[in-house]
Amino acid sequence: MDASEVRARAGDLPREPGVYQFLERGDDADTVLYVGKAVDIRDRVRSYADHRGGEAASSRANGEAVSGPRSDRIRKMVGRADAIDTAVTDTETQALLLEANLIKRHQPRYNVRLKDDKSYPLVQLTNHEYPRIEITRDPDDAATVFGPYTRKDEVETVVKAIRETYGLRGCSDHKFRNRDRPCLDHEMGLCSAPCVDAIGAESYAEDVSSAIRFFEGETGILADPLRREMEQAAQAEEFERAANARDRLETVEAFHGEGGEAVSSPGSRRELDVLAAVVEGGDATVARLHADAGQLVDRSRHRLDAPEGEDRVASLLSAFLTQYYAERELPDAILLSERPDDEDVLGWLESAGVDVSVPGAGREGKLVELALKNARSGVGGADDPVGALGQALDIPRPERIEGFDVSHAQGKAVVGSDVCFVDGSAENSDYRRKKLPERNDDYANMRELVRWRAERAVDGRDDRPDPDLLLIDGGEGQLGAAMDALDEVGWEVPCIALAKSEELVVTPDGVAERSSAASQASPDNVERFDDDASHLHLLQRVRDEAHRFAVQYHQSVRDEVATALDEVEGVGPETRRRLLRRFGSIDAIRDAGEPALLDVEGVGPTTAERIDRRL
Repeated sequence: MDASEVRARAGDLPREPGVYQFLERGDDADTVLYVGKAVDIRDRVRSYADHRGGEAASSRANGEAVSGPRSDRIRKMVGRADAIDTAVTDTETQALLLEANLIKRHQPRYNVRLKDDKSYPLVQLTNHEYPRIEITRDPDDAATVFGPYTRKDEVETVVKAIRETYGLRGCSDHKFRNRDRPCLDHEMGLCSAPCVDAIGAESYAEDVSSAIRFFEGETGILADPLRREMEQAAQAEEFERAANARDRLETVEAFHGEGGEAVSSPGSRRELDVLAAVVEGGDATVARLHADAGQLVDRSRHRLDAPEGEDRVASLLSAFLTQYYAERELPDAILLSERPDDEDVLGWLESAGVDVSVPGAGREGKLVELALKNARSGVGGADDPVGALGQALDIPRPERIEGFDVSHAQGKAVVGSDVCFVDGSAENSDYRRKKLPERNDDYANMRELVRWRAERAVDGRDDRPDPDLLLIDGGEGQLGAAMDALDEVGWEVPCIALAKSEELVVTPDGVAERSSAASQASPDNVERFDDDASHLHLLQRVRDEAHRFAVQYHQSVRDEVATALDEVEGVGPETRRRLLRRFGSIDAIRDAGEPALLDVEGVGPTTAERIDRRL
């Protein structure tokens, strides 16, 4: 659409407040390129025909803050657009909120967009007869929820300690309903197996009550059993087990002391949000701190596309405020690192009774400084492996990465894993796995697995957002199989592979060699990142997690625990449980050797020799 066509179409538009959308026509559906609000829709849209950039002449378009020559980004948007759609509202405030909702719904490419709403982890006990304990960022409505917590690794340690002490289940409802024998978690001492009535409902409820008492602040209910385990292990000279219990005990005892920071809310404010924004290059982050009744109870970071223009932070805050709070309850007060550039946003907040300020010093200023520190830690530089990966691959910042791997035993018990990382961290709730046809063909298996994911995405049967990058565990063969599946289904998602042997990154169309270590002759589609590159470490974490998840599922399908150890004379249920607790898996027991097996209570020389020979 050129300037004359924009000007002509604008002449037919209403001179009222509302929202306008630039659309790109498609065979199946239109694509929303940009959403903006206006006091006068006709004047605003007509300004896009002005090569000097009409946003500076009237109020600014959301998040673009253009002053002077029109940005190349907006020029490209107008050039791609085929149509303009509008919606009239009664007031400017209605236009503001409608604009925010449309941006969140359509995620237009040329708007500042709130990419994620990642908060700190929670622990929930589900509302079942036998409640499940799990770490989540999206708790069930009827669950008993504790948190949020700032350190996911500490939460994981505590939840595992609770399961080891009180045997609470962590399995899915499907797995729980379809058991006729205890699973691996029971063998490892992590679950009391209510699925097969190994524990009664009343006893299990008492264990759940103990876990709740711990999260409510009764540290001793978990610390005391761990301390006894540590002392017993030390007396038995099982020093590795004693050290492990000591480390868990230290985490448990410190858990409630670091759950939240005490801050004084200014005046009589009941709820307070602190927002700070940082922009670096094409990336932007808004950090949010939330205080309730003087206690800092929540912290989160949010990724957005960086706006253009001179005062990018002010534009970023304007876009964030409307999109974030359009569907949330407003706090009593908001502290900001900078004044937003959109007076309509400030008017909306003021009319809603929200006290908005930009403090310069004192207690409020320190809160803003803390939020800024959180924001800076999430954007750009060496601290941003996700951004570095996007630059290295020459793709937009890959917020969501899905990793794929296949596991089988000579074509038997073939399974595939699909793990998900969001902003560099594992998103366990988005993990998926699938049984595959039995065949000893790694390429065909990978093609089947990726096709399954692609078809679900294209058909709208997968409840997860589309990823920004697919990572295949393997080399050129596995990547080629995955690309075949993507082409067959028509799912356009960037896809690479990471080969284990030399940690080579394999791309489908050739990535320029960017690291000094890649100076050796290699195929155009193979790249070697620096060994200490943070973005390589990110890929390795995703790849290794996909491999772990696939192997774990494969082992459960084969039910190796029920065959390998059960067939060893002299190994009963209790000895098997001790072995799994000590070594963690059948593979680890297989690799341990007789001397290490002899350290396990109940395993003598004859039994150790039998286990070693059998496995």
